[in-house]
Parts: sequence; C-alpha cells; structure tokens
Amino acid sequence: MTTPAPTARPSIPDPIQDGLRRGWRVLGGAHGAAPAELSCDVAIVGTGAGAGITAELLTQAGLQVVLIEEGPLKSSSDFRQLESEAYPSLYQESGARKTADKAITILQGRCVGGSTTVNWTSSFRTPVATLQHWRQHFGLASYGEAEMAPWFAQAEERLNIVPWLTPANRNNEVLRAGAERLGIASAGIQRNVKGCWNLGSCGMGCPTNAKQSMLVTTLPVALDRGATLLVQTRAQTFVVGHGQVQALMCIPVTDNSAPAPGAQPVRIVARHFVVAGGAINSPALLMRSGVPDPHRLLGRRTFLHPVVISAATFAERIEAWDGAPQTLYSDHFLHTHAIDGPMGYKLEAPPMHPLITSTTLSGHGPAQAEQLKQFPHTQGLLALLRDGFHAESPGGTVQLHDDGSPVLGYPLNDYVMDGARRALLSMAEIQFAAGAREVTPVHELAGRYSTWAQAREAIQALPMKPLLTRVVSAHVMGGCAMAGSERLGVVRPDGQHWQLANLSVHDGSLFPTSIGANPQLSVYGVANRLATGLAKRLTGRDVRLLA
Repeated sequence: MTTPAPTARPSIPDPIQDGLRRGWRVLGGAHGAAPAELSCDVAIVGTGAGAGITAELLTQAGLQVVLIEEGPLKSSSDFRQLESEAYPSLYQESGARKTADKAITILQGRCVGGSTTVNWTSSFRTPVATLQHWRQHFGLASYGEAEMAPWFAQAEERLNIVPWLTPANRNNEVLRAGAERLGIASAGIQRNVKGCWNLGSCGMGCPTNAKQSMLVTTLPVALDRGATLLVQTRAQTFVVGHGQVQALMCIPVTDNSAPAPGAQPVRIVARHFVVAGGAINSPALLMRSGVPDPHRLLGRRTFLHPVVISAATFAERIEAWDGAPQTLYSDHFLHTHAIDGPMGYKLEAPPMHPLITSTTLSGHGPAQAEQLKQFPHTQGLLALLRDGFHAESPGGTVQLHDDGSPVLGYPLNDYVMDGARRALLSMAEIQFAAGAREVTPVHELAGRYSTWAQAREAIQALPMKPLLTRVVSAHVMGGCAMAGSERLGVVRPDGQHWQLANLSVHDGSLFPTSIGANPQLSVYGVANRLATGLAKRLTGRDVRLLA
C-alpha cells in the first residue's frame, strides 16, 4: 500500500493523515489497488451521513466492515477554501449534476464523508408534521416524535449539534431584520461544529476540522476499529441469487469517475450489505443490479426540496461569503397552508462565493458582469420548497443511461411553480423590508426592481417555467422509500429490503417524502436507529452512539 505524502499545515492537526500513519486500511486510487476479492461481515456502499453512523455502530458490535466510496479521500490539509479545487474534487459531476431536462442543478458530495464533508452544517430534527404524515400515509407507525427523539438526541450529542451563539453575519441578519419588520418569525439554526473559526467556506471542506462531518467523527472511529475503506471505487452491481445478495462487484475509477485503465474489478462477499450512497446513486445501484421491484417503486418519488433564490443589493457591504453560512431561518411559510395543501417553503440565507454565485444567477455577458460588480453588496435568500406531500407533487424518477449512470427526471409542474412564485414574492418583500436598494429574482426574464410594488407586479407576471426560473437543490431524498407495506415502499421500517433479507438501505433515499428541513440530522437519526437494530440482529449485541 502506498500512502500519499502528507501536505498538512503544521498548526492544524490532520486526523486523516494521522490515521493513515497509524496504519488505517485504505485502498484504491493513490492508496494502492484493492485485491480482486474481499470478504467481510458487512459491506457499506457510501461514506456519508448514513454510512458513517452505520460503520461506527457495526464496528462497535465487533463486525468486520468494508466501506466503498466512489470519490477520493481528502482531508483538512487539502481544503484551501478554493472553489476551483473544491467542486471538481468533492462534488458529484463537479457540482454540475443536473436533472434530465437540465432545469435543476443538484449539489451532492462525492468524496469520503459524502455531502457531510461539504454541507453548510444546518441541523434540524425531522419536523413533527412530516413524521405524522409518514405515519398516516406510509405505515410508519413507530416513527412518531417520541419514538425518534432518543435517536436524534444521541446523534446531536455525538456530532456536537448545538445552537450557534456567535452573532449572525450580515447576510443572515437581513433575513431576521426583514422578517421581523413584517411580523414574520425567524429563529437560529443548530450547527454541527466544534471550535468553528467562522470562515464561511463550509461548502469547500472544513480546513480546521471544526465541522463534525463523517470525515472527522464516525469514519475515523470505524477505521481505528479495523474497518477497510475503498476509495475511488464504484459499487457497480449486486450479484443476486437464491433470494439474497451474493456479492457486490466494484470498479476502480479515476478522479473524474471514469473507469481506471487496466484496473481489475473488486468482488466483495459479505453476510449483509448496506446501501448508503445517497438518493439518486442508491436507487441506481439497485436498478443496475436488477433487484426485485414487484411494485415498481424503485427510483420513484425522489424529492429535491426545489430551491428558488432572490438576490438583493444593499447600500452597505454584505460580504455574503464571510462567516457561518446559514445561521437563521424562517418556517413561517411552511405553516401558511396545510402540509398537503399548496406547497410550503422554508427560508434561509445561503453563502455566496464568486463561482457558485455567477453560475447560479441568471443572465450572462455584460449584464451579469455589471451585476457582479455589486457582489460585495449582494445578499441572497433561498426558499426550500417542501415536495412530496400533495398528489401533484410526486417527485422525480431515477433512470439509467445506457452506460448505467443515473439521471433524475423531475417535473417542475404548475403546482411546484406556484410555490416558486409565492416564494419569490415572500423573499423580495423581506429583502425590501430589510432595506434593499434593488431585488432581482433569479429568473431569466426578471429585471432589477427598486421598490416592493414594482417587484410584486413583475414577479406576478413572470412565466414560471423550467429553464426560465432558475432552480437548484442540495437535498436529494427518496427513491428507496421505507414503508410499513411492500406495496408502499422499497424497504421495511427497519431499513431491510422487502424482498432481499441481507440488503438494507441507510441513507436519505429512505424518506417517503422530502423532510421540509435540511435533512442531515434526519439521516443521522434514522440511520442511528436502523444501524443499532442491524447490529443487534447480526450479533445479538447492544450498541449505542457515544459522544
């Protein structure tokens, strides 16, 4: 095995490089080729929120675990707060993954730690209304608020999910000030950080290891207990026979996910297999493998929290790239209507960095250049649209290209676009109430409006169509939904596949709807519960997440 030369800055400890020096078993890419066949107790596909929690608990039970990650192993020494480096190396399709019609850009992690390595740390428990909907419509009777509370509490303690006590940056303060002047409630967001330097570059990987992602918490614990990590290795197909998974076939890949020239495939044999590659990739793996799907549910009901954005210009400098990214939110518009009525939305203030901002804002050429001259004075609000609760919000469907790679089709229908229009109106009103000089809805035909009355009239007249209304997402959920009946879901309430007894799913693809809040803590809590149960079934031992 060859260990890459460390590039650590001496003043900041690097737990990944330290672990490699201690002899962690990491293979793939620059770490050396994996053998043609590996055997273990449990093979886990992915290294993100569900995979990390699962790996820590299963290794605590004494099980031999192999983790399979398509992306590279990076660490704080590699995170230099540079967008030019972060998106190509840490995100699916360099941060440019899109739906089939190119109308929605999707941000998902593709590195060790998955999206937990690059998210903005916002942590919410699954809303009670969402859990009630699951119990009522998907037979998840044991997923009540009281039943889930201990699992969330353990995850919060383990990952230092606590209130953010530092004053909000100016970008977030606009949300609070504008909402308050309109009589709209806002509140603080809990974050999973410890000793945060308030740099604002969470989306590029944390250079100080303050973010309590899987990269620096659960995965190091599992590796110290003897787990094996395969990086730059794609889980390609399961070999299914006699009513169970017989093996997992994997392909070594290069930095850009192309098959590594001359590399031999890896066959992994295990007692049990856990899929935790994230929604889109998890259902795609099961589809490539031809697992039983008698009710044609696999890959369907995939949700995104479609996001629309409103940009505003202020006289003073906002510097929206500086400081903790998302620290305030408002759920006012989630409660304006019933959960299964017109689409509700959650408001937050996203960080704004030059590359991701310029590729998200509408327009191009001199007009956009003129807009970007105001970048230090620009503030942004986003609205997370809560999808999946109404008959006209069935979500998207994962499909496979001819080469087996996945693509998500997601219809931005009139129901979704009605929510998008109301969200743009709400955000513009809040920004003007906070003192904005101009507001620009992120829409190809929108202008720069200097009064709330002008913006309201223009937004009400905008054609809300795909590719005209700019829509993004960083929250992919569903596609392998859990349910109390095999007619309603792909997996059982305990995460086990309805038709294959030695296959489980432990990631956001489990959710039968969207969450209605940033989903990382929901994944942690649900995976904590499922992995604890799996450890008990496989070993008879009781395990528990420990702080």
